[in-house]
Amino acid sequence: MKKRKVPHTFVIVFAIIVIAAVLTWIIPPGKYVEEQVGGETVMTFYYADQLPETVGGSEFHPEPQTWQVFSAFYKGFVKQANIIVFILIIGGAFWIMNKSKAIDMGIMSFLKFTKRLERSPLMRKIGVNNIVIILIMLLFSLFGSVFGMSEETIAFTLIIIPLAISMGYDSIVGLCMVYVAAHIGFSGAMLNPFTIGIAQGIAGIPLFTGIGYRAVCWAILTLVGIVFVLLYARKVKRNPQSSIMYEDDAYWRNEQSQLPTDNCQLPTPKKAWFVFAFLTVVLIMFSVLYPQTTLKIGNSETTLPLLPIGTAVFALLSVVTLRKTVHYFVLTLLFATVYFLVVGVLGYEWYIMEIASLFLVLGIASGLAVDKSASDIARLFLEGMGDILSAAVIVGLAGGIVIILQDGGIIDTILYGLSKSMSDMGKIASAEIMYGIQTLINIVIPSGSAKAAITMPIMAPFSDLIGISRQATVMAFQFGDGFTNMITPTSGVLMAALGVARIPWDKWVRFIWKFILVLVILGGILLIPTVTMELAGF
Repeated sequence: MKKRKVPHTFVIVFAIIVIAAVLTWIIPPGKYVEEQVGGETVMTFYYADQLPETVGGSEFHPEPQTWQVFSAFYKGFVKQANIIVFILIIGGAFWIMNKSKAIDMGIMSFLKFTKRLERSPLMRKIGVNNIVIILIMLLFSLFGSVFGMSEETIAFTLIIIPLAISMGYDSIVGLCMVYVAAHIGFSGAMLNPFTIGIAQGIAGIPLFTGIGYRAVCWAILTLVGIVFVLLYARKVKRNPQSSIMYEDDAYWRNEQSQLPTDNCQLPTPKKAWFVFAFLTVVLIMFSVLYPQTTLKIGNSETTLPLLPIGTAVFALLSVVTLRKTVHYFVLTLLFATVYFLVVGVLGYEWYIMEIASLFLVLGIASGLAVDKSASDIARLFLEGMGDILSAAVIVGLAGGIVIILQDGGIIDTILYGLSKSMSDMGKIASAEIMYGIQTLINIVIPSGSAKAAITMPIMAPFSDLIGISRQATVMAFQFGDGFTNMITPTSGVLMAALGVARIPWDKWVRFIWKFILVLVILGGILLIPTVTMELAGF
């Protein structure tokens, strides 16, 4: 019997677009609008044929979608343009750096270091690789919890997956160490300004209150995520062919089979010293202009001389590594990039444009350091963009799903229908229904800030009527906003990360769906104390 092949990811996503178009013929269009009632702003739902002219009725023209399933591809590209350009720049920059063999050299040195650690009976019993997985996941989960790391994980995926492969795991373990860890932290966030900050602001709650219980939730969710990944990693380590990505990971294994030896260390070209001198001068200038950086974490602020410190450390490490091999200097450039990325995000509100520009500088500097000409760097950059192009295309295609639902005017109707199901329920049941609604809505609106703007003006007043604290409503939003981001094809970040990792979406769903189900159930359990117990800030 001929084995049925799973359709290509592009085909699956296009099929979802078609299904969304069909729904626009079944579900009547409608819209939530802001209205002033008794001096307060409330969200009122109107079906399209009942929408008054005074609240934008003449500007709302939804229509059932037909041929638009094809134009949705174009519109999806426009909608997700920032992520698509980000992917292409990251791909090009890392391709240049990869051709220097610096990351390969770094991985080889790291593996030698772990083998030395394994000589210790204690470390051998615990497992050095387990420690590496735990520390990396803790770091990225904390990043997701504190400042909402999401898009940034796309770049780090290109670093961690080769490491995971070299440790005897698969690309799924590598993606879990970065992307899943960050989004577990995102879901159980303590201080994420893009979800908690916006939701609490709309709900009229003092910003970042209730952090104590949120910290408990973050710790529990992160622990569950780490245990899940460790168990899967052990399974793959024992039997690599048990991985559903075994055949697809041939690309990564082939890359790792070309790891250099110590004899492949390149002498440092004179051009590398010029790169070092130029970057040091630039960093000194920025250190003079911005001698102090104010880190904003929640409601607290800390001012530190982070740019001068980073500049000094970069200069010192560069001199040491340049005297050894240019490979280690390129790694120094990478570490400096990560450092200034964190400083930029936390201290200067950097986003995709600034991060992409930073990695572009990394790619150009890496190419110049290994004595590549300008034409060689341009050629490598184009090769890198071509290699990552499929990831960019799937992001644009997935963006078309939301376009169809928006143009059909049915997103708000779906939300309205779900919200009506909360009437005449107990407190716990109402909180869980709110959570379920947020989870379902997140499948079609993965943007936390957009969903907060739509749902919180409805949920917050409703919670007052049924006797649930608004803080509990924010928690329901927070959990509902986070977990399904790791599986829905409408998430541009997920599709980009999968594309970069070369993991087909259908295989990712086969792997992750049980874990997402566990997280969703766990989120429902963690919601119960917010209704039944006296918690600080609730």
